[in-house]
Amino acid sequence: MEVIREAPLLRYLRWAKKFVKFTILSLLCFSFAILLLILYLRSQPLPETFVKQTTTIYASNGEVLDTMHRGENRISVPLAEISPALLDATIAIEDRSFREHFGFDWKRLAMAAYVDVVNMDMRQGASTITQQLARNLYLSLDKTWERKIKEALLAIQLELNYSKDEILEMYVNQIYYGHSAYGVQAAAQTYFGKDAKDLTVAESAMLAGIPKGPTYYSPFVDLERAKARQKLILDAMERDNLLTSKEAEQAYAEPIKLKQRANDKVTEPAPYFRDYIATLVKNKYGIDEEKFIHGGLKIHTTLDPVVQKKAEDIVASVLPKNNPNLQVALVAMDPATGYIKAMVGGRDYKASQFNRVLGKRQPGSSFKPIMYLSALQNGYTPLTLMKSEPTVFTYDNNKQYIPGNFGGKYPNALINMREAIKTSDNIYAVKTIDFLGPQKVVDQAKQLGITSSMQAVPSLALGTSPVSPLELNAAYAAIVNKGQAVKPIAITSIEDSEGNLLVEEKPEKTQVADPVASALLVNMMQSVFEQGGTGYRVAGEMNRPVAGKTGSTDYDAWLSGFTPQLVSTVWVGYDKNQKVDDVKEGYLSKKIWSQFMESALKGQPPALFDMPAGVVSVYIDPASGKLATEHCPNPQLFYFASGTEPQDYCMNHIPKNETPTPLKPPDSSTFWQRMGSWWKPDH
Repeated sequence: MEVIREAPLLRYLRWAKKFVKFTILSLLCFSFAILLLILYLRSQPLPETFVKQTTTIYASNGEVLDTMHRGENRISVPLAEISPALLDATIAIEDRSFREHFGFDWKRLAMAAYVDVVNMDMRQGASTITQQLARNLYLSLDKTWERKIKEALLAIQLELNYSKDEILEMYVNQIYYGHSAYGVQAAAQTYFGKDAKDLTVAESAMLAGIPKGPTYYSPFVDLERAKARQKLILDAMERDNLLTSKEAEQAYAEPIKLKQRANDKVTEPAPYFRDYIATLVKNKYGIDEEKFIHGGLKIHTTLDPVVQKKAEDIVASVLPKNNPNLQVALVAMDPATGYIKAMVGGRDYKASQFNRVLGKRQPGSSFKPIMYLSALQNGYTPLTLMKSEPTVFTYDNNKQYIPGNFGGKYPNALINMREAIKTSDNIYAVKTIDFLGPQKVVDQAKQLGITSSMQAVPSLALGTSPVSPLELNAAYAAIVNKGQAVKPIAITSIEDSEGNLLVEEKPEKTQVADPVASALLVNMMQSVFEQGGTGYRVAGEMNRPVAGKTGSTDYDAWLSGFTPQLVSTVWVGYDKNQKVDDVKEGYLSKKIWSQFMESALKGQPPALFDMPAGVVSVYIDPASGKLATEHCPNPQLFYFASGTEPQDYCMNHIPKNETPTPLKPPDSSTFWQRMGSWWKPDH
């Protein structure tokens, strides 16, 4: 029987038909699988990630005081705030087909796979910008096939969830540029001291080359090597028609001006204030350490960098170089707002980070104005007379207290409150607290802003209960504010990385003392800088009305005071129990205070301490304590709450049979008012 064989051509056609069907079916299955994979990946959320961003602390004028990052300095910025040249350079060198591919480049992937198979290792890199972003955000840097597969899947997810611009924005804000700079904004500031939006083509090409080897290509490490890498990138930009040949040549020829390295600086500004800010952020506002350091916060503060620099310079120039153990604290506030303008917590932050502005020391006689404010609200007037002489005080079940005046000197005569403040008479002060009762003074101090615990004992009048310079400064601010207490403010606002307001501080004033009594006290505190006053030695260094009070103990020297525009406190002493030489070392607190106040207010006209309604001024004969006449040899101008001024005239110097003629109070055109109208910034 004859077997009929199928023609080879027909057999081949049948096989071809089966192959085509199989191929089509396979492609359909593959496409369906890909579709299912895409739908699955699209439905799955991307892994959670926390992108560390640098927290920035700003001065009141917008200057950057500090950046907090602990080794990962990152400031995320939108694409619109990045130089287009930097974006072009990055795409040209890292992923020229970035705008076309869907997460990974098949051609580069195939080439990388071929090289890897030939060499049996993971030598060849083919990662796109999207893959690099996926790796940086979610994966380790291990070169394994498992990581490669995860990277590819995550890259697809990124492409499914974000636009190309969004991916590019995340990428340039994420990658490492060396020297703790993560992201292009931190890199631009680190290398060139400018924002990413202001980068030139030359700078952009140099920055784009650094991520390949952040140390190897750092211009800080090897500028020639960085320039060679820059040339490679400029050529790539020219190849991709992003630059003309001439533009590439000009960019390469452009001189590169690198920023001075941060670790080359001698000192950082306001280090004690920056530490104080960190404490407030964490302890007062409840922001944890991780968010503070890496949350990309924007912390706006009240510090005036010009005033701060003056404070630091004056402290450095006045304190003796041959006595490094002698320490200092200085704090200055705007009394109207409570804004802290300057803070110096010690003479050398590198040697000691302890902030003495917050440390508690005995204020000595600088505490007395708080007590006298209470006295003025409880029956005293500036003319209240008491005898200053050696006195033994008995209190609390026959306990004895025997204060003494400085140097053992006593007038042994009646003196008034103004004289007691001027000369810092201790006997007058203790007699005053004995009259008031110590608890009343404690209550007054608390109302003015003293938060430290105080003992309600007679010695409180002489400042034996420790307080911090910041507390005392706040109390003095309330005095010059006509009895309105203001809370010290160092931070005005805190924003998160998205611009949401987390914290906002606004000035808060609380009336805690009588305005008239406060104004009378301010007037008397001006006498401290008059001849015979405890601050007279430095009065010549100031060209404006000032008021204040000195204070001293065996271990402390203080001067706290104010003008209408600024209140400041200076403490000088030793950290350990070492006595202060009042003549040589104690004087330095006054010198620092006076020089700082005059320098800080330079450019501002002298301002007067104005008197509120309810105050009257009259001339007094100091010997008799009565209204002065034209015949009194030494009349003094006193201010009183209306109705508390003397009503009788001094008759001691009037000729017989002559009617007393009272001295008229001065008109409003005082010396300082005339100075204010004449003053110009160049005077």
